[in-house]
Amino acid sequence: MEFQTRIHGRGGQGVVTAAELLSVAAFLEDRYAQAFPTFGSERTGAPVVSFCRISDKPIRLREPITEPDAVIVQDATLLRQIDVLAGLRPHGHVLINSTRPADELGLTGWTVPASEIALRHVGRPVPNAALLGAFCALTGVLSLESVLAAIRATFPGPVAERNVAAASEACSYLREAVRA
Repeated sequence: MEFQTRIHGRGGQGVVTAAELLSVAAFLEDRYAQAFPTFGSERTGAPVVSFCRISDKPIRLREPITEPDAVIVQDATLLRQIDVLAGLRPHGHVLINSTRPADELGLTGWTVPASEIALRHVGRPVPNAALLGAFCALTGVLSLESVLAAIRATFPGPVAERNVAAASEACSYLREAVRA
């Protein structure tokens, strides 16, 4: 089974890093993964899309993901600019960085205040690690432990631990929201 995720954000938000962290977490679970970005204009603040495929078998396809199983939106203002849900598979997962509920945004899916969580733990509103923690709670595709290990393998000591705290809090936040 292959699970495909598309991550939308803006340049400078760690969109590419988020996809790479998912792929590292998959490798840590002895699975195959592929992560790559696509850019429009390469400037800070420009829309950026990153892709991640996770599979139990080798991945041979090297194309952008047009029918994702999950969509992660790091910047909710993109909802007014582009169709981030284009091609989303039936019963696909939608995760948005927002303090507002998804229905207030006109969507079906889940929101998590990832920027606020990151600000508390990391000291900057960089939502990628928090969203990946929430992704674990929402999809069950990867374990939180694997994502935390990927964060620790990618970032140096204190930076890693602050991001681990953000991912852990967001995972707990979404688990509680899903149960409610």
